[in-house]
Amino acid sequence: MYEKFKQSWLSNLKGDTLAGIVVALALIPEAIAFSIIAGVDPKVGLYASFCIAVVIAFTGGRPGMISAATGAMALLMVTLVREHGLEYLLAATLLTGVLQIIAGYLKLAELMRFVSRSVVTGFVNALAILIFMAQLPELTNVTWHVYAMTVAGLGIIYLFPYLPAIGKSIPSPLVCIVVLTGVYMVSGMDIRTVGDMGELPDTLPMFLWPDVPLNLETLMIIFPYAIMLAVVGLLESMMTATIVDDLTDTPSDKNRECKGQGIANIGSGLLGGMAGCAMIGQSVINIKSGGRTRLSTLIAGVVLLLMVVFLADWVSQIPMAALVAVMIMVSIGTFSWESIRDLKKHPMSTNVVMVATVAVTVGTHNLAIGVFVGVLLAAMFFANKVGNIMYIGSKEVEPGKEREYQVVGQVFFASSERFIAAFDFKESIDKVTINLSRAHFWDITAVQALDRVVIKFRREGTEVELVGLSEASATVVDRYAVHNDPEAVEKLMGGH
Repeated sequence: MYEKFKQSWLSNLKGDTLAGIVVALALIPEAIAFSIIAGVDPKVGLYASFCIAVVIAFTGGRPGMISAATGAMALLMVTLVREHGLEYLLAATLLTGVLQIIAGYLKLAELMRFVSRSVVTGFVNALAILIFMAQLPELTNVTWHVYAMTVAGLGIIYLFPYLPAIGKSIPSPLVCIVVLTGVYMVSGMDIRTVGDMGELPDTLPMFLWPDVPLNLETLMIIFPYAIMLAVVGLLESMMTATIVDDLTDTPSDKNRECKGQGIANIGSGLLGGMAGCAMIGQSVINIKSGGRTRLSTLIAGVVLLLMVVFLADWVSQIPMAALVAVMIMVSIGTFSWESIRDLKKHPMSTNVVMVATVAVTVGTHNLAIGVFVGVLLAAMFFANKVGNIMYIGSKEVEPGKEREYQVVGQVFFASSERFIAAFDFKESIDKVTINLSRAHFWDITAVQALDRVVIKFRREGTEVELVGLSEASATVVDRYAVHNDPEAVEKLMGGH
């Protein structure tokens, strides 16, 4: 037991501590910005980020992953906050958590195996682009000082690790933030700081039960938003967990992560925070800065709260240019540059899925829609490919009297029309044998195609014999086939 605890919490003390501090600094402006997007007070996003990060450190299934308030979730809250207010948002946050816990117990995370690698790559690239685009307002219509500070920040981030002795021991993003904050405080230049994003809270969060009527009307108001928040939150969390799995070459328990996200969101709602989920940008910052265990996530949440409540005067002076530099680093590090090179050697279908996922996600700013389109396209291409490798050959067993058809491959909705078209119903022959020993029938559409073939041959006066059905195919055919039922035959063929 102790060894497991040590591995999960104490195996990387220095790396986790420094990485957690870097993540906390990067979370502050994002939490404020997402609060503004959702139309709520900045402390709602800050309290949410603190609570979710701390709770998920204990309950999550992916050590080293950062969860907090996110832009994807904030966008879904805008209408609810505008029409019904903060209290209904808190109630929706609690319901979101309950739905996510249910999803965890139903093991819905297993659905991630249907998300292809090309969809994950598209998701990653789209997030990298969105992270970069989110920095553009901080680089538009500003003085040259902002550009100079941003370039200097990028220089520190990428060059500091090459310094002997200390370059590898301190995360370069942390050095970037500290140095640029010092430069700003000494020079007094006129640039935006964290303090300009919104007022930081000056008290610790308190238990807060949503002040809404506990009736069916309230449920009808919050349920549509809760289901959307639950789906988008779990989708982004599962995708981020997959990416962190790859970065660290370690596995994660995604069903536990679903439950953990739900518990974290319930905690957030009870402390006056909004719903959140895993953050790919901050998770990458954590991993790149040396964070590996649950301790880094816990430190990120605790340090975030301590800084905004007790060190607000210092935190408010962090120049936004420093954080922009960190997020640009995240964007560059997140983007899968190999996917550009692989466009030449990967199949066209794989490239289309990846590019479509990127385009839809960036175009809609909705991760769920982008991933849905990618999964749908991948499924369509797969079905088309499998459907096209079906082969049906024939040979005369007895000239003019008997022919045998050999069916090879998968018969399902995408190949059913080709299956029917492969038979010659006009051939004047006494008997047809259809050998199905190397075929598999998957669905009702396939069985109906078999019915049509048998019925058409019989209407031409040809005897039909089916041989070689596997046990699995026979189960489907015996249950749904109607070619031996006269009434069903008339209904299937439209009475003709």
